Amino acid sequence: MTLPPETGAPAVPADQPDGERPVRPVPEATVSRLAVYLRVLGELRESGVETVSSEELAGASGVNSAKLRKDLSYLGSYGVRGVGYDVASLQARLQGELGMDHRQSVALVGVGNLGHALAGYAGFAGRGFPVGALFDVDDDLVGSDINGIRVRHVRDIPEVCAADGVTIGMIATPGPAAQAVCDLLVRSGVQSILNFAPVLLQVPDDVEVRKVDLSVELQVLAFHVARRHTAGETTVPAAGRETSETNGSVVSPR
Repeated sequence: MTLPPETGAPAVPADQPDGERPVRPVPEATVSRLAVYLRVLGELRESGVETVSSEELAGASGVNSAKLRKDLSYLGSYGVRGVGYDVASLQARLQGELGMDHRQSVALVGVGNLGHALAGYAGFAGRGFPVGALFDVDDDLVGSDINGIRVRHVRDIPEVCAADGVTIGMIATPGPAAQAVCDLLVRSGVQSILNFAPVLLQVPDDVEVRKVDLSVELQVLAFHVARRHTAGETTVPAAGRETSETNGSVVSPR
């Protein structure tokens, strides 16, 4: 049965089952938001919530309801007007679209300070991304166990990744070593890589790379801090005292 769309969602032919709707390309930004919706739906379900309106789901996800409905329309998923979305059904649909209904196996290369923290993060396994293989070149680390996983030498990447069916590789090595590690992962058949190293990786067209640069994220935050500071300094009330636009605080004139 096809559910009637909520206001703002495009109409769907009643005789076209959910799984047979034409597949439209999903924008990258939408994919990122789908992951957020999935997390929120998981929290709602754990709280015993069975249905959620687009406004409630959008608010909890930090977007507006029109954008949420458009994002979900790429999947052919529509809520019932006046009722909203069935939490369990929508959660299952998003899990399927995001590949969560298939076994994922993650390999982490580089278990220094950042890598060690990533290896110990329980949230990966809880979201369906268990870290099953660890690699490094440091003799003090190779052969040790982290969370019950033996650290192997980087040269073992092809053998271990093939045997374990690794689907995602995470690189947390120093920059100069990252490309060689990436090449090993790609030759092992890994086509999805999360890169924490401060370099751009060169990969074949069929390999997807997501780069996480923490220093860049801090610089973006610093930019916004500086902008707010500048806005506060340049706002001068008629009385001659300076008032910050961002928080209304008053500072003494120079």
